[in-house]
Amino acid sequence: MRITKLAENTTNNGFTDLISGNIADYVQLGDFAFIFVVLVTTLVVSKIVDRLLKNQFKAISLKLNVDETIYRIFRHITVAFVYLLGIIVIVARIPTLQNLSLALFAGAGFAGIVVGLAAQTTLANIISGLSLALFRPFRVGDRVNIRDEYGKITDITLRHTVVKTWDNRRLILPNHIISDEAIINWSIEDPTVAWPVDIGISYDSDIDLARKIMIEVTKKHYNVMTYPQIRRHDDSIQEGEEVTVRLTELGDFAVNLRLLFWVEDRSFAYTTGCDIRESIKKRFDAEGIEIPFPYRTIVYKTDLEKEEKRSEEKAS
Repeated sequence: MRITKLAENTTNNGFTDLISGNIADYVQLGDFAFIFVVLVTTLVVSKIVDRLLKNQFKAISLKLNVDETIYRIFRHITVAFVYLLGIIVIVARIPTLQNLSLALFAGAGFAGIVVGLAAQTTLANIISGLSLALFRPFRVGDRVNIRDEYGKITDITLRHTVVKTWDNRRLILPNHIISDEAIINWSIEDPTVAWPVDIGISYDSDIDLARKIMIEVTKKHYNVMTYPQIRRHDDSIQEGEEVTVRLTELGDFAVNLRLLFWVEDRSFAYTTGCDIRESIKKRFDAEGIEIPFPYRTIVYKTDLEKEEKRSEEKAS
């Protein structure tokens, strides 16, 4: 202020312009410095808040059963609020940005339409993310099938959901897409799974013997649930139904049998089925139960014509 008054009282116009220009440059440089400090402070504070909330959840989860899904959404919202607060501080400090904000508010009708059209996907993702956290068709840690992919939900943000697939890939799906998908949730309410294994035997093989072998082999596997274990989850299962073998189809070249057994979690159902299928194959080989190859009978058109001529000759 003293420099400005001194410049105003100076009769030398060139010197006055020089002083005024330097002050304007100094003020502009100060604004840039302020923006830089606020941005760095916002980044640091957001990281600290995120880490504090993460540690707080770990401490609470040791004592209470806290749903990680709600916690993650709350964490992301809190960090987003810190960024928003930083933007508000910058706008409030700089007059140029204040005037721009007022102009935007004055034209809020047109700006709202433009922003709404430009950010409709982002807004849809945010609304879908809040909906997923509220209604919880799946939670962080649940195992799901979605879009022909099997995996585990590892994170739900305001924008997207992360699925860790069985082969350790990260499937990142926007929330507005995943909220419209049909999802198989293997973990909700009851994590136990009745897992099928289909095996075909030849028409000459003994069905009863094959069924006996399949049940014996399956019950020996350590991942297969016993009858008392199953009853704790489903009291409608009767004794003897913990492992079943049904004849499902009389196929073109095989009698198709379906083995059904229970496991406690979907995460090891597939590998358990592979182990049992291998053990059954070895027992079938030892017991003389045949797993047939596909049979095909090929008839050529010329052979049909010859057969017709022979039939006509015999008839005459």
